[in-house]
Amino acid sequence: MIRMGSRPELWKRGPVLTALALLLGLSMLLHAEIPNRIGNLGSLAETVLPWFGLFVLMLLAGALWRRSASAVTALLLPVLVWLNLFGGLLGDKSHPGSDLTVASHNVGADNPDPTGTARDLAASGADVLALEEITRQAKPRYERELAKTYPYHTVQGTIGLWSKAPLSDTRPVDIKTDYGPLADTKPLAVRMAYTRALRTTVATDQGPLAVHVAHLGSARVTPGAGFWTVSRDRGAQALGEAVAAEQNERVVLLGDLNGTTDDRAFAGLTSQLRSAQEGAGNGFGFSWPAKFPVVRIDQILVCGVEPRSSWSLPATGSDHLPVAAGISW
Repeated sequence: MIRMGSRPELWKRGPVLTALALLLGLSMLLHAEIPNRIGNLGSLAETVLPWFGLFVLMLLAGALWRRSASAVTALLLPVLVWLNLFGGLLGDKSHPGSDLTVASHNVGADNPDPTGTARDLAASGADVLALEEITRQAKPRYERELAKTYPYHTVQGTIGLWSKAPLSDTRPVDIKTDYGPLADTKPLAVRMAYTRALRTTVATDQGPLAVHVAHLGSARVTPGAGFWTVSRDRGAQALGEAVAAEQNERVVLLGDLNGTTDDRAFAGLTSQLRSAQEGAGNGFGFSWPAKFPVVRIDQILVCGVEPRSSWSLPATGSDHLPVAAGISW
């Protein structure tokens, strides 16, 4: 067997691969410095940041094929950075026992089976259930199917909360959404219902719990606008202000935020709340698209309570997976 160190030419091979490996490592290490001025590139990179690990594997294959000792060595940088960022998500951090189970699901405006979706969610065991993208036509079906399991509920615009415990102090949170270049891609019932966030208090056995439910504006890659997130970012800022004004020390935020917690746009929220998935999940917990999830845009964020477990529920008729978490006082 030939050792790499015994052949000087092995260190001279693959200079392009070596440079790409170093660039990849620096891109992940300094992702917060990638500017958003051009097409919101920084937020886009942070949205898909976990998948940068695939580039490591591609470069490793190239380095081995070229038998480049310098490229293999340079790959240590992106490997270490990736493990520092996401290594903690690889193991199972869940713990048995919780005081309350919460769940959230973007049920999908085009869901062909709202009744079946409602039945599946009612059987999930969640004590508090948030739904997003409820159309006017599907609303009575969700209310009818969930009524037996959840005697208390509120629906504000296209979002709602169902609970086994009483609700109080319920009110909408103003995050009016402008779909911009995506306006024509959304059903009229969704575009016309501007109430997309609410706040309520759930009277649990352990004491009052403030619950916020939100469905932020869309984020899409478009030819003219790049990574378009204007409406979403405005909603994220409004949510952050609402959470900062919260009087209850125990807070849960449930909803489709159309972004990952790595995205700098959510700094106002992540500085106050922690992700249940990152704190007590098993893996990355990707939730969209349901057929082959690649990002987690459906979030459960908490403050003042301890996440004990976090998981995704089986697919429904929606293009999102439901997400759930067990929390404890």
